[in-house]
Amino acid sequence: QVQLVESGGGLVQAGGSLRLSCAASGRTFSSYLMGWFRQAPAKEREYVAAISRNGGSTHYADSVKGRFTISRDNAKNTVFLQMNGLQPEDTAVYYCAADVFRFAGLGTRRSDYEYWGQGTQVTVSS
Repeated sequence: QVQLVESGGGLVQAGGSLRLSCAASGRTFSSYLMGWFRQAPAKEREYVAAISRNGGSTHYADSVKGRFTISRDNAKNTVFLQMNGLQPEDTAVYYCAADVFRFAGLGTRRSDYEYWGQGTQVTVSS
């Protein structure tokens, strides 16, 4: 069982920045592929970013490329999402997720991930 707890959400003005954190339970965090998703009101949950086990590979949705950065600290069982240049369309609940079974590559679909956090709200005002 993997438990994920997000934090760091809040209200920010357009152009501002936030750093989300996701703390994971378990002794094998370094074996998990990790991802961030988001869900805006009345919309489907969408992929944001993913990171490999050692942090050496990352992937981003086109909508956030160049503005968001995913990283991880395996010693602290934590994955981060640094969000710069936030826009009102980035407003959503942000979820971190763990993919514990993938052998290679990075998952970009909800179905690729087995464990999810409860989410943290990010609101960007114009």
